[in-house]
Amino acid sequence: MNILVTGATGKVGSRLAMRLVQQGHAVRALVRDAARASDLSDNGITLVSGDLMQPASLPAAIQGVDAVVHCAAFFRGATPEEAHAVNNLGTQHLALAAREAGVTRFVFTSTGLVYGPNGGVPSQEDDACAPVDAYPQSKLAAEKMLLAIDGLDVRILRLPFVYGDGDPHIQDVVPFMRAFPPEQRMSLGHHADVAQAVMRLLDKTSPAHRIYNVVDDEAPDLATLFAAVGEPPPDGTDPERGKAFSAVMDGRRIREDLGFRPVYPRLADAVGAGEA
Repeated sequence: MNILVTGATGKVGSRLAMRLVQQGHAVRALVRDAARASDLSDNGITLVSGDLMQPASLPAAIQGVDAVVHCAAFFRGATPEEAHAVNNLGTQHLALAAREAGVTRFVFTSTGLVYGPNGGVPSQEDDACAPVDAYPQSKLAAEKMLLAIDGLDVRILRLPFVYGDGDPHIQDVVPFMRAFPPEQRMSLGHHADVAQAVMRLLDKTSPAHRIYNVVDDEAPDLATLFAAVGEPPPDGTDPERGKAFSAVMDGRRIREDLGFRPVYPRLADAVGAGEA
C-alpha cells in the first residue's frame, strides 16, 4: 500500500513508519521541517511537506495514497486551546483532505486516557468516556468527529502507555509520576504491538468505523513499571493527580475481530528479551 504517516518524527510514528517500510509498504511522512526528519528519508521513507493547521498544504501530500495513519498530536506542554486546535481541528483538516483524495482507509491513533479514571476496572470500547485533561478531551472530540464523517473508512486505535524498542518512555515518565500511588495500575503496549495493530487494521476490510483498545495482556502497577528501569516505587503523595492516568483497558475486541496477539504480552516479557 501507499501510506501517509503523520507524526513520523514522534515516538510512535517513527517506529511505526520504519516497520511499515520493512513490510514492503511505500511510506510517506508528513513533516513541517524536512531537515529534522533526515533519518526517515535515510530509511526509505518519502518526506512530504505539510501542516495540519494549514489545510491548503494537505491535498498535495495526500494525493495518491491508499491509507492514512494519523499519529501526530500535541500532548506535553500544550494549552487546552492548542490541544484542541491540533488534535481535533487539525485531524478534521486531514480527514477531509483524505476523503477528497479518495483515501480508502484512515487509521487514527487515540489514547486510552479518553476513558478517564475507572478505578482499575478495564474499560471496553463502548463504555462511556469522561477524560480529565485537555489532551484526552481533544482526542475524544476528534474520535467523534471522525466517526461522523461520511465517505471515509475510519478505524480508531486507543493506545495505552507505549514503551520499548529503544524508547526511553518509562524512564522519562518517572519524574512526572513520582507522586502517584505505587499500586496504581497502567495499561501498556509495546511499540511492536502498536505497529502490529495498525498493520492488521490496514489489512482487514471489515468491520469499518470501529474503535479498538490496543493493550498487553497485563496492566502492571506503577511500582513494577518503575522497577523495570531500576527506579524505586512512586511515593503516593499525590493520588488525586494520579487518578487522571488510572484508566485500564480491556483488549478483547481487537483479539476477537482481528486475531491480534501481543508479541510482548507482559512487561516482564519485554524486559527479559531486552526490549523494554
